[in-house]
Amino acid sequence: MSTEKIPMTPEGHTALEKEAKHLKSVERPRIIKAIAEARAHGDLSENAEYHAAKEQQGMTEARVKELENSLSRAQIIDISKMQGDTIKFGATVTIVDEDTDEEIRYQLVGDFESDAGNGKISISSPVARALMGKKVGDSAEVATPGGGRFFEVLKIEYI
Repeated sequence: MSTEKIPMTPEGHTALEKEAKHLKSVERPRIIKAIAEARAHGDLSENAEYHAAKEQQGMTEARVKELENSLSRAQIIDISKMQGDTIKFGATVTIVDEDTDEEIRYQLVGDFESDAGNGKISISSPVARALMGKKVGDSAEVATPGGGRFFEVLKIEYI
């Protein structure tokens, strides 16, 4: 397992903690109960409920392990204390597609927090990687399957 720090916002850290707590305190007991009930039905070799519960238990435990690993490596970054004129983790940027003139607003967040539909993109996404270090007025090229797309940085905020 990697020991590399994982940058995340305080909100992202809280969301991961909440998910881990839910899995441990709600889902684990529910699955254990389902396994016990399925065992009571007898022959486990042909017991679909038992096998489904065991599979769900495996997936839940894997997710708990993933969450605990991420939380242990979390580097919580308070964006409200950040400033500057270059794009870095946590920045909320307004960019314009130079081909379509469409304005887009994104906040650059950690991998576990990304939600493009709500304007949050992962810092490891192609768009975010192309924007990192840019200033207002700079142009960034993002490689796409259909060829390069160019975006101009209109605004950088740390809010």
